[in-house]
Amino acid sequence: MATSSAQVLPNSPEFTVSELSSALKRTVEDAYGHVRVRGEISGFRGPHSSGHCYFALKDQSAKIEAVIWKGVHGRMRFRPQEGLEVIATGKLTTYPGSSKYQIVIEALEPAGVGALMALMEERKKKLAAEGLFDEARKQLLPYLPEVIGVVTSPTGAVIRDILHRLEDRFPRHVLVWPVRVQGEGSAEQIAAAIHGFNALEEGGKIPRPDLLIVARGGGSLEDLWSFNEEIVVRAAAESMIPLISAVGHETDITLIDFVSDKRAPTPTAAAEMAVPVRAELFVEITGFARRAMLCWQREQDHRRNELRGLVRALPSAGDVLAIPRQRLDAATTGLPRALKANTQAHHRRFTQVSGGLTLQVLRAQVAHAKQTVGATGARLMRGTQVVLRHRRERFSGLAIRLQASKLANAQAQRNQIARDHERTLRLAERARRALVTLIQRHDARIAHSGQLLSALSYKSVLTRGFALVRDEQGHALRTAESVASGAHLTLEFADGRVAATADGDRVTPTSSSASERTKPAPKRATKPADQGNLF
Repeated sequence: MATSSAQVLPNSPEFTVSELSSALKRTVEDAYGHVRVRGEISGFRGPHSSGHCYFALKDQSAKIEAVIWKGVHGRMRFRPQEGLEVIATGKLTTYPGSSKYQIVIEALEPAGVGALMALMEERKKKLAAEGLFDEARKQLLPYLPEVIGVVTSPTGAVIRDILHRLEDRFPRHVLVWPVRVQGEGSAEQIAAAIHGFNALEEGGKIPRPDLLIVARGGGSLEDLWSFNEEIVVRAAAESMIPLISAVGHETDITLIDFVSDKRAPTPTAAAEMAVPVRAELFVEITGFARRAMLCWQREQDHRRNELRGLVRALPSAGDVLAIPRQRLDAATTGLPRALKANTQAHHRRFTQVSGGLTLQVLRAQVAHAKQTVGATGARLMRGTQVVLRHRRERFSGLAIRLQASKLANAQAQRNQIARDHERTLRLAERARRALVTLIQRHDARIAHSGQLLSALSYKSVLTRGFALVRDEQGHALRTAESVASGAHLTLEFADGRVAATADGDRVTPTSSSASERTKPAPKRATKPADQGNLF
């Protein structure tokens, strides 16, 4: 059998590796085309530097390589994550460079609600561990906000329900930030809207809201997934404006509900939480005013009754003035006699004093006054001299102490300057050593980068005997077909460059593959019956 096979194989047409890989590629793509594959994401480390994503889908017993091109990844609503079970839709193909087959994914979705719930629970635990769901960090809602900001879709029924409910209860100034609440880019728009409302200045051209409402109508878990994204949850947690989340129906739970200051079961309920009912406020205020008036009237009646009781307890004016009137009459009767007696007494006193007022007595009093003034002046002079001497001595002592203090202060300042100078020298020395160390590190990094550049440079290849061919524009030529006859070329060697001109003659390959290329194409397509079909 082995001898027979060895005799048959030389008669079979030969395939190059590229031809065989191309045939396998066409066969796989024609046989399968677009497929849907369910598996767990493995080996995902984020997008490549080129923007493409490379990973694998696996189950219990097999694994298939997967790739998502940059443009497709940017349009995806659901992004791949390590360990997540997904359903991938794409085209099955092969990669000849490593002889393996792979799926080029065009759409990606989680494998059922269970996968989304598991991802949501994992993200919830992570954010709760950071303290974003703590009740202590939540703010109180204003009782009657002047301006209300609403983050929702401008075309849905949610904004109409909120506006109608506010109009019925208590009309307020409403600012609507239109966003997409579902699909690709919706999470980024919602987070940007929350940050944008918080960035408005107080008293600016656009009023800053006193309250925010993030609202969306009901839907499936996939439809509400934008409000579970980490960027939206963190934006709501960082909001300095009190925020009400009103996403979905009462049974729908999203992560923004845990971080918001208040959760409303529906968008209409969010409008009811935002403002009170104006008619109820009017009734309540009217009741308070009526109660205040009744209290005031009761207090006035009480004080009026109390005053009447006190008036009844007071005596009449005639009884109060009877005794003072009698005293006034008695004083009026005795006043003439008292005046005459007082006049006579003062007359006798003046007569006695006038008898002692002679010229000799007055001179004696004047002389005594002069002596008293002279003695007082002498005492004043002596006291002034003593005070001046004491003050002079005190000022001299203070001058000596001031001079000593100046010398001590100057010495202390010199010592402080010396210490600061020494500390400056130490810091300068440390800075010099640090600068030298930093320069050495940078020199080492530059030297290492230079070595790496030299190792990766094409010039190291030139030293092994190779040459680089360039055209007149300086572009590198990689194939003989790209060189036209008579073209001016530049050959770069390791030690310099040489100009050359192409003569147009190409060397005919001497390998067996060259002779095979001259064979007619139909013979290659015709296969012997005993070879069989590989596909």
